[in-house]
Amino acid sequence: MKAAPEAQKRLLELAKLDSVLDRLAHRRRTLPELAEIDELSGRLARLVPQVIALETEVSDLGRDQTKAESDVEAVRARADRDQKRLDSGQVGSAKDLAGLQSEIASLQRRQGDLEEVVLEIMERRESAEEKLAKLVAERDEISGGRADAEDRRDAGLAEIDKEHAQAAGGRSGLTADIPADLLALYEKLRGQYGVGAAMLHGGRCQGCKVSLSIADLNRIRSAAHDEVIRCEECRRILVRTAESGL
Repeated sequence: MKAAPEAQKRLLELAKLDSVLDRLAHRRRTLPELAEIDELSGRLARLVPQVIALETEVSDLGRDQTKAESDVEAVRARADRDQKRLDSGQVGSAKDLAGLQSEIASLQRRQGDLEEVVLEIMERRESAEEKLAKLVAERDEISGGRADAEDRRDAGLAEIDKEHAQAAGGRSGLTADIPADLLALYEKLRGQYGVGAAMLHGGRCQGCKVSLSIADLNRIRSAAHDEVIRCEECRRILVRTAESGL
């Protein structure tokens, strides 16, 4: 393949821009905020079900407490009615009097039992609420940390996108001045080796860093200026410049 020396030298500029684009792509994939966001998202995913479970428990205990307190009030009200009836002297027979006194005593015991139930539920509810408050605070802290990491990620991506646009714009302008067949070869080699063209500098290929043999250097010296040379070691396009040592 043949191409004007100036066109071949443009490949070195193109390779520099491609190296910049590759570095930007690597930066995009490896932004530290990405790993931080993943880690915080994982913690949130594990924490949210615990918060929901405790919220449900607190709600259920609240309903249980309301019901138990209602039961206490019902028993207390019935005991109060019976006590007033007893105090009024309206109970005539000794049998009815004994039955009423027995019922009042039973209601008082029942009230005491229900008050113990209320106290137990209150203690369980208070414990669950304390745990819930801690988990909610932890969840909010993690959510805030993730939001901050997302802001930093977005700022980093915006900077990368800006640099990428500049490099991509320069690349587009550069490729317009490179012959199609030479560009196609460069792109093919870039796909295979990561770098499609390298400078011959001081008798050394800057792509694979291998020093060329005397025979290879003599072959390159005798080649036409527009001949496209390939490195025998790495097969990249070898671009000759004033620093090639020929």
